[in-house]
Amino acid sequence: MAEATRTEHDSMGEVKVPIWALWGAQTERSYENFRIGTETMPEGIIEAFALLKKAAAEANAELGTLTQEQASLIEQAADEVLAGQHREMFPLKVWQTGSGTQSNMNMNEVLANRGNQIAGAKLLHPNDSVNRSQSSNDTFPTALHIAAVLALKSNLIPAAQELVATFRRLEEENAGVVKSGRTHLQDAVPIAFSQEISGWRGLVEAGIEDVEASLPGLLKLALGGTAVGTGLNAPEGFDALVAEKVASLTDLPFVTDPNKFHALTGKDAIVFSHGAVKALAANMMKIANDVRWLASGPRLGLGEITIPANEPGSSIMPGKVNPTQCEAVTMVAVQVMGNDAAIGFAASQGNFELNVFMPVIAYNYLQSVRLLADAIRSFNEHCASGIKANREKMASNLHNSLMLVTSLNPYIGYENAAKVAHKAYEEGTSLKEACVELGFLSAEDFDKVMRPEEMV
Repeated sequence: MAEATRTEHDSMGEVKVPIWALWGAQTERSYENFRIGTETMPEGIIEAFALLKKAAAEANAELGTLTQEQASLIEQAADEVLAGQHREMFPLKVWQTGSGTQSNMNMNEVLANRGNQIAGAKLLHPNDSVNRSQSSNDTFPTALHIAAVLALKSNLIPAAQELVATFRRLEEENAGVVKSGRTHLQDAVPIAFSQEISGWRGLVEAGIEDVEASLPGLLKLALGGTAVGTGLNAPEGFDALVAEKVASLTDLPFVTDPNKFHALTGKDAIVFSHGAVKALAANMMKIANDVRWLASGPRLGLGEITIPANEPGSSIMPGKVNPTQCEAVTMVAVQVMGNDAAIGFAASQGNFELNVFMPVIAYNYLQSVRLLADAIRSFNEHCASGIKANREKMASNLHNSLMLVTSLNPYIGYENAAKVAHKAYEEGTSLKEACVELGFLSAEDFDKVMRPEEMV
């Protein structure tokens, strides 16, 4: 049985739309013409569009380009979208027009039709009312920046801060624990376990600082530039006023971009910001690798720490437990790095007055932020928070390390200390035995200067 439809029209003619749908002709054309992949426009973009449409309606009403009744209807419909309603009304794929025009029109049509339902009369038009003083060319980059800032501030930064707090706690719990350091995957001089953890904490804190440093560029909005940056069909002062409205709605310091020609075609703010996200992902890769190396074993690896055993690790080897949270983090880091390449390529492709790779930039950016935030939270909850030092193994490795010989440098010199290390290694003896046999120090003097716990 054929689905019930209604007839909608746009500048190209009539289109059949499902009778239950709030969208109109332009959304339907895109839905039918771009059956590419399964990736739909990210939820963050939909929410950001609803925010900017609400802000634009308020600004238009204040400037006299919409009636207060029309603006109120748009705002009510936008509030419903922001509350999570009507998600099924935004079905369009990422792989559509590179300006995101059809997603802009999707929002325009849904808000217009829903507003008219609320009014019980046809008071709103998708283009003339909801899109008043706007163009897809300035709304999509605006939605992209709003979505990016909200994702960073509400998701990624808090997740990273939670992990920082966990590392601070672990530092306190492991105060005084000394272990062997490692460089080049080889034994190195001693380090306090708390110092090693502080390095992990610093990696996350640096990532947070980098992400926060990228916010000023994202807080500049293209709205008001309309089609090519000139602001055609937007009333004077609309750009600054609508930015104020967005700032008020989000409680974030959004401002209008003073150079709309740059705002429409340049995507450098997103590239810079995603670079910071990638840097944090790279640091998380390093932390996850450290943790799984240190937890390797349990008997035949380093075994210096234990991590929570969350699930069986093998379908054939009973009792095996794997560092699965670390593996998830590293896979996410790889995805973020791939997304960074896609965003960089897309941002380089602005031609004349517009970049037409914006949907793929939005998809990859928001996926990176979401995945990395989720991975950090999962790693924190299911792995990092349960890290325990195997103090006996750490002490054993520490006292067996040949690189303790470094502490002898001031007393017998670098070359003689190297002879001690080589002799001990080749003969399978201790540093003390080798040093005494070579005649460099007496047993008593060796014990006076060889104090591993005091080397950190």
